[in-house]
Amino acid sequence: MVFLFIIAGIPLFSIAWWIWAQRRLNRLGVSKTWTVVLGVSMAVVLGGFAWILLDRAGLVPARLPGSLYAPVMLWGLLFLPLLAVPSMLLGGLWKGARRIAGRGGARRPASPGEPDASQTADRPVVESDGMSRRRMLGATAVTLPVIATFGTTLTSLPQQSRFRVRDLVIEVPNLPGTLDGLRIAQVSDTHVGKFTNGKVLEELAEATNRLEADLVMLTGDLIDSSLDDLPAAMEMVTAMDRREGLVAIEGNHDLFQGAEEFARGVRSRGVTLLRDEAITFRVRGEAVQILGIRWHGRGGSIDEHVDAVADLREEGAFPILLAHHPHAFDRAVHRGLPLTLAGHTHGGQTMLTPEVGVGPLLFKYWSGLYQRDNSALVVSNGAGNWFPLRTRAPAEIVHLTLRKA
Repeated sequence: MVFLFIIAGIPLFSIAWWIWAQRRLNRLGVSKTWTVVLGVSMAVVLGGFAWILLDRAGLVPARLPGSLYAPVMLWGLLFLPLLAVPSMLLGGLWKGARRIAGRGGARRPASPGEPDASQTADRPVVESDGMSRRRMLGATAVTLPVIATFGTTLTSLPQQSRFRVRDLVIEVPNLPGTLDGLRIAQVSDTHVGKFTNGKVLEELAEATNRLEADLVMLTGDLIDSSLDDLPAAMEMVTAMDRREGLVAIEGNHDLFQGAEEFARGVRSRGVTLLRDEAITFRVRGEAVQILGIRWHGRGGSIDEHVDAVADLREEGAFPILLAHHPHAFDRAVHRGLPLTLAGHTHGGQTMLTPEVGVGPLLFKYWSGLYQRDNSALVVSNGAGNWFPLRTRAPAEIVHLTLRKA
């Protein structure tokens, strides 16, 4: 229902706001340039939105470029609901309040030769040159949602090829002495597709290899939505140095076009994909068991999947749980699993501070290291992007070093 509301709501509210903004500009009496820019901007947004829907239905020959996908997403998911619709509603309320106030008050009779106020209410305001600044500010205020959309697009596009390496040292109780200093490269949420593609995929593989980690762990959302992007994603993965071992799990975006199809595509390239399964590697002569869970699905219980792999534990092996959703940590603590690696949150995507933003509104754990009892959780911000804008939540590869507590 939420998806259908978005699909129907974006074009309907966009057109309603466009008509409202056009009338406001006409009322201000600004130059035609403003209305032309407004029209072109809305044509790009609505045309791009229609192209995306046609692409999903397989009715267009090519995918919308990321540079055009970005303003469509920023408009539909951010600036339409946060700026455009509220400004239209507040404008309507203000106009209604003025009409009510006007009806309740005494009207001054018009002077001879002066037009009645009711006759000029819908005419454009014709101001002197000294008032042109006022008209400019008014037009800017009216069109602020589209200005913000395309301005933010220009800011966000360079982000799509940027990522950092985040170093974390974790003290782990009961870590076998031979595993002290074990290093893990966690690559999560690459979302290969509309925003993460091309040269940045090579750079992600190269940056992972430079870490010379003992293990490489991929914690879901390898692709953004289309299985057409899986070959490029697998080229990146197979270019990573496996050293002692490389393991992947699935995320929700990986399954949009079929869980079995995704699994076959990954495994056909010789990459281990765990779906409520386990695999054991020998690292420095010590058994390290990787427990990987499936995506729990809409309304499913993640605890059941954690229990399923926890029951596979080998005696004497050091276990590491891979879970796309970080809320698996609560059950991992209950089952005594010492280390959980997760993603999914993108670090909160749009944060005002490290502690204030979308992350804590939606998730109990959203970025970095969390420890409780004798268990630790690492939540990666993700190395790629499904949404074009990040604030205070940079894309990253996480480099972990385990130390014996």
